Amino acid sequence: MGKLDQPCALYERIKKSVVSDIESGRLNPGDKVSSETQLAKAFNASRMTANRALKELAEEDRILRIQGVGTFVATPKPEASLLEIKSIAREIKAWGGVHSCEILLLKEEGLSRDIAVKMDLTEGGSVFHSILLHKDRGVGVQYSERYVNPAVAPLYLDQDFTRITPSDYLLNLAPIQEAEHVIEAIRVNKTLQRYLNIASEDPCLSLTRRTWAFDRVATYSKIISPGPRYKLKGKFSRK
Repeated sequence: MGKLDQPCALYERIKKSVVSDIESGRLNPGDKVSSETQLAKAFNASRMTANRALKELAEEDRILRIQGVGTFVATPKPEASLLEIKSIAREIKAWGGVHSCEILLLKEEGLSRDIAVKMDLTEGGSVFHSILLHKDRGVGVQYSERYVNPAVAPLYLDQDFTRITPSDYLLNLAPIQEAEHVIEAIRVNKTLQRYLNIASEDPCLSLTRRTWAFDRVATYSKIISPGPRYKLKGKFSRK
């Protein structure tokens, strides 16, 4: 092998070493990865070579680099289906995560004009309103705001959403006849940045959803997830 090939081989060796540590369990999601300087010294390489290895690992979603803080093993992104409504708890569990939920709001309130129009209800009536922060291993992965038609789920406010997700509860109670999704890439305010543990420049995925059950609008929801740690996946087949 010629000298010109060695830098390429060296950065690949660094990548393979980090990947091996992740796949073997020596490094787990959230663990700190050796710095450029440490890797360059360990492999007798230049910082530029170490930087290239870490840059490619970040592009492959293996690691997360936070300027001024360090480099960490990335948490795998749960996949939310565009054509299927599933519980976030099930999604996280499916790839080995640990789900928990923080209840930010859970109450009955008067219908605003905007929400009444979206839910085909009468302004001034009442609606159930919940805001939940879903986490994996204590890190926010989904901010979920949901308005629920009391006629569809009259006991919604009585549920313990630290034990069951609203999606699981509602799907069991009122099977969905129809669903409408609108997806956008957005940036969020400082409060949501704190909830989701992201930087101000990080993009988020916003999924606005309406569902119908029993021939009426059942829910209107806005679900926000951090782009660096979440992805949407769709599949369609015609039989």
